[in-house]
Amino acid sequence: MINNRFKRILVFNVNWLGDVLFTTPAIRALRKQYPDSHIACVAPERCREILELNPHINEIISFDERKANKSIPSKIEFIYSLKKKKFDVVFLFHRSFTRLFLVWLAGIKRRVGYDRKKLSFLLTDKIPAVDRDSLHRVDYFLNIVRPFCEGEPDKNYALKIDRSDTEYVKKLLKENQIEENDKFVILNPGANWVFKRWPVEHFAKLADLLQDKFKVRIVISGAKQDMDLAEQIKKLAHNELTILSGKTNLKQLAALFKLAKLIVSADSGPLHIALAVGTRTVSLFGPTSSKITGPYDLQLHKVIQKNVTCAIPCFDVVCGDGKCMKEILPDDVFDIIVKSGVLS
Repeated sequence: MINNRFKRILVFNVNWLGDVLFTTPAIRALRKQYPDSHIACVAPERCREILELNPHINEIISFDERKANKSIPSKIEFIYSLKKKKFDVVFLFHRSFTRLFLVWLAGIKRRVGYDRKKLSFLLTDKIPAVDRDSLHRVDYFLNIVRPFCEGEPDKNYALKIDRSDTEYVKKLLKENQIEENDKFVILNPGANWVFKRWPVEHFAKLADLLQDKFKVRIVISGAKQDMDLAEQIKKLAHNELTILSGKTNLKQLAALFKLAKLIVSADSGPLHIALAVGTRTVSLFGPTSSKITGPYDLQLHKVIQKNVTCAIPCFDVVCGDGKCMKEILPDDVFDIIVKSGVLS
C-alpha cells in the first residue's frame, strides 16, 4: 500500500483542540514518509492557531459545518476549492459521512478512513474499524496512516513555539513580577465540560500547600471564559496568585507552559498543549479515561484518577454529583508532586 507518488496530501482533521494534538504523530509519520509532498490540513478555524505550530503542515484549510460552512452554497464552494487543489489522497481523521461525501465530490481519488460499513462505501482504502474507546487517541489516528508509512512512528506530539510568543510571555511574566529565573507552577482550572473540572477550593488549597512548601509562584492560566474560576481560586487562597487567564492566545499559552516548572490541569485542550511542549504535568482525570486521552509518558507526567463506582469513560452530561473529581483531594496532588521531586 506504500505509495511514494503522493505529492499532494490532504488530512481532514477533527474538531477539538485536544483531538487535533492527538493527530500530530500521524501527520509527522506522513511527513517522514513523504518529505517533499505538500500536506494540507482541514479543520475548524478555532483550531488554526494550534495547527500553525505544527512544523509538518504546509497549508491549513478552514471548514466549520456548524458556522461558516453550514449552508449548501458554502459547502459547494468548499468542494470546488478542494477540486482546484488536485489532492492525490485524503486521510479522514473525522468519522463524519458528510466530510467523506465532500471529498468524494471534490474528486480526490484516494480516500482513506475507518470502515464504518454502510457509511464507508465511498472510501477507496478502508482501515479495519476499532472500538474508539479501546485505545489511546494517538494510536487511533495513527492506525489510519500506518498502511502508508514505513517504520515505527514517533508518538510524541509536535509543536514548534515561535520566538515572538516566548518574548511576549516573558514580558507578561515580568509585568507580574515573575522574573526569568523564578520558579513557577501553573494551575489550569478550565475544561470544556463542567464535570471535568476540579473544584476551585481544591485548587486554592493546593496553591497554598505548594507555596508554603516550595516558595514557588503560582500562575492561573486559561481563556477569558475561565476568569471567574481564576478569581474564585484567588479569593479562596491565602497566598498571592497571578492570574493570566484571558491574557494569552493558544500560541502564547504554549510558550507560557514551556517556561513553567510544572502544570496541574484536568483533561482539557490546555493539558494536551502542556504535554506537547514537554513540561512536566499532573493530570486530574474524572469522567474521561486517562488511558484514552491521558499522557503517554507516565514517567515524566503523573496522572491521578480515583476508583469510583461510575463507569469510565462516563458521558453523563446531567450528572448531579461529580464525585469523580471531588474525590481527588489537594493532599493527593501535593503528595505526588512532592514524590516526583520536580520542585525540589
